[in-house]
Amino acid sequence: MKAGIVGLPNVGKSTLFNCLSDAKAQSANFPFCTIEPNIGVVNVPDQRLQTLESFVKPERVLPATVEIVDIAGLVRGASKGEGLGNQFLANIRETDAILHVLRCFDNDNIVHVDGTVDPIRDKETIDIELQLKDLETIEKKLEKVNRAARTGNKDAIKEQEVLNGVRLALEQSKNVRSLILKSDDRIEFIKPLQLITDKPVLYLCNVDENSAKSGNEYVDQVKKIISEETAGLLILAVSIEADINELDSFEERQLFLEDLGLEEAGAAKLIRAAYSLLNQQTYFTAGEKEVRAWTIPVGVSASQAAGVIHTDFEKGFIRAEVISYKDYEDFGSETKAKEAGRMRVEGKDYIVQDGDVMHFRFNV
Repeated sequence: MKAGIVGLPNVGKSTLFNCLSDAKAQSANFPFCTIEPNIGVVNVPDQRLQTLESFVKPERVLPATVEIVDIAGLVRGASKGEGLGNQFLANIRETDAILHVLRCFDNDNIVHVDGTVDPIRDKETIDIELQLKDLETIEKKLEKVNRAARTGNKDAIKEQEVLNGVRLALEQSKNVRSLILKSDDRIEFIKPLQLITDKPVLYLCNVDENSAKSGNEYVDQVKKIISEETAGLLILAVSIEADINELDSFEERQLFLEDLGLEEAGAAKLIRAAYSLLNQQTYFTAGEKEVRAWTIPVGVSASQAAGVIHTDFEKGFIRAEVISYKDYEDFGSETKAKEAGRMRVEGKDYIVQDGDVMHFRFNV
C-alpha cells in the first residue's frame, strides 16, 4: 500500500520523507527540488512485535511496512500542466492515500512559492487542482455513460445520476471523499475511477519547534476548515524531526524529545497514522524461525489473511489457531496460553482482529 506525500513546493515534503525513510531525497530551499518521486519502504512502529520477540526469541523479526512516496510539489494551474502538474497528478493517482503537508510556521529564510504563509490558501490551491483533474475524469466518463443512457439502459441511467451529482459537487469545490453517497454507488461507480479527491487524506501541519506539542493559530485554522471533511490531522515539527533523525542513539533521541515535552518522535506517529489511514491492521505469526507482522485490510477473513502469506494457504485452508495478543502477553508464551484454554480454533470465515497471533493449517 502506498501513501503519497503532497503539498506546495518548499513546505517540507522531502525533509519529512528523509525522516521517514533511509532514502535521502534532495532537500533544498527552492521550488521543484523534487522532480521524480522518491519512494521509501518504512517499518510500522509496533511495540507488540518487540514483546513477542522477547517471549519467542526467534532467529529474525519482520515488521509491517508502508510505502511512502515523496511527490513533486504542485502549483496553481497544475491541472492544465503548469509546473510539473501532469507528472504530479499521474504520481498521486497511483497512491492509496494522501499525506498533505501544510506549512504552518513563519521563517523569512525559507521561500514560500506564493510569498506569504497561509495554510488555508495553500490547501485550497491544491484542492482546486485535484478537483479540476477529477472533474476532467468525470466528464470523460459521462460522455460514454450519456450515450448508453439515451438508449434507455437502466444501469447507465443510474450511473449518470450518480456521476452528475459528483460533477456538481466538484464544480462547487467539494472533495469527493466528503460526499455522502450510497455505499453500493460509491463502490460500483466511483471507486473504479480512482478519483484523487476520493482518496483518504491526513493533513500534516508542519510547525516550528515551539508549536510542536500544542500547535499554533495556523493549525487552528486548518482544524476549522477540515472539520466537515473526512480527514485526519497531525502536528509535526519537520525540522525537529530531521534533527532527531541525525542522533545516533535511542537514548539521545529520547532526551531530545523529553526536552521538547514530547513522548515519541512525530515520525512514528505519522507512520502509524498512515497505516490506519489506509485502513490496515496487523496480525502476527510467531515461531522459532521468525516473528512477523502481516498487513491486512480491516475486515479480512481468516482464509484471506492466510492468503497474504501464500496463495496455497488460502486455497487449502483448513483452520486457524488463534491467540489474541493480550492473552499472549498475559501468559507469556503460546504453550501457556494454550494450557489456559486461550487458543481458539477458527474457520475460514472468522474475521481477523488486530493483534491476533495465528497459525494456519492447510492442505494442498
